[in-house]
Amino acid sequence: MTTHQYTPLLRLAFKSMKYFLWMLFGLAIAYALSSGLGIANMLPALIYLLQNLLVPLGLILLCLITTAVIVESWR
Repeated sequence: MTTHQYTPLLRLAFKSMKYFLWMLFGLAIAYALSSGLGIANMLPALIYLLQNLLVPLGLILLCLITTAVIVESWR
C-alpha cells in the first residue's frame, strides 16, 4: 500500500503544470495546422490567446510551483 508522500499543494502544482503543458501542446498543433492548411483567420485568435491567456496563467503557475517548492523544502 502506498501513501501520498507529497503535500496537496505540490500535487496541485504538478497537475496544473501537466494541464498547462498539454494546453501549450494543443495550441502548437492548432497553430501548425492553421498555418499549414492556409487558414489565416485563425492565427490572430491563437496569438490573442497566447498574449492574454497563457502569459498570465504561466506566471500564476510559476508562482504556484515556487510556493510549493518552498513549502516542501520547509517540511
